[in-house]
Amino acid sequence: MAIRKGRGVAAINYPTGMNLGGDPSQALVHSTPTGNFMVSLSSVDLGQGLKQVMAQICAETIGVPTDLVTIDTADTDTGPHCMGTFASRGTHRIGNAVRQAAEEARQVMLEVAADELEVNASDLDTDGTGNIHVKGAPQKSISIFDTALAAHFKRGRSISGRGMFLVPRSFPETETGAMKPATCYAHACVVADVEVDDETGEVTVVSVKNVYEVGRALNPKMVEQQLVGGSWMGISHALYETTEPYYPNREHGGTDFNQYLMPGPGDLAATETIVIERPAADGPYGAKGVGEMCANPQIPALANAIFDAVGVRIDSMPITPERILRALKAQAGEMRTG
Repeated sequence: MAIRKGRGVAAINYPTGMNLGGDPSQALVHSTPTGNFMVSLSSVDLGQGLKQVMAQICAETIGVPTDLVTIDTADTDTGPHCMGTFASRGTHRIGNAVRQAAEEARQVMLEVAADELEVNASDLDTDGTGNIHVKGAPQKSISIFDTALAAHFKRGRSISGRGMFLVPRSFPETETGAMKPATCYAHACVVADVEVDDETGEVTVVSVKNVYEVGRALNPKMVEQQLVGGSWMGISHALYETTEPYYPNREHGGTDFNQYLMPGPGDLAATETIVIERPAADGPYGAKGVGEMCANPQIPALANAIFDAVGVRIDSMPITPERILRALKAQAGEMRTG
């Protein structure tokens, strides 16, 4: 009996959003009288940082500091329409809607500033710190604060914009059923190293190396955090988490997380994450969806690593010591009878 080492590799490509009724999302942007910008959405931040990224997209588009942007995620009765926060669609679909709304609001803002400075709106630009100036003549400028005041109390204009992103509808071909379910795909590859005790079936994940192609990382630190957390989640799905044996009988289920098997800090592997940026042509500033795919490739990578280590293929999750030992026993019986 021995500790056997194995390495597994898995690669995936993952669609951003879906092509269901065009997968639409809407956004509204408007300025307050003091030059702050409000973004109204019906989209939900599940903890993945949607609000922060939408604020960045709006701020970059309008040309103001991010701290001047507030994201208001209203309910679906009062906010602009959104299909939902799922299918790794948030940054791409909602971000496109926010960018479009911010572009319209920016144009109105520049028109008001142009009236105040007595120039053409096309001659103006923003400096990213809260000012609008004449291109090539930064000394001739007006603050966004003063522009907003002029719009509200002098010019009678609303600095606002509307945005909606809609995917071109793809209909299945009659003969083959082929269609285009998504407009862009993210990609990932994972290499997992494990040690398997062939006497107990216990698996130790030694290391996980993740490489993700995400379009463009609009907030690199948040992307890294999501990818590392997703990697650990994938390990948990592969080796620990299960609704068995109580499914479908809930009477046998746990009542809290003390009775739900998950990896603790000592069970997590050394994790290395590399992000590759290949901007998507239709993504907001090139972004694709990271979301769900960050927890997917670890599962087949670990299954392949276990197979490499002890020569048995486990096709049910979680890959428990019991399942490994049963497979090893069956393999030994086949070898004897063979």
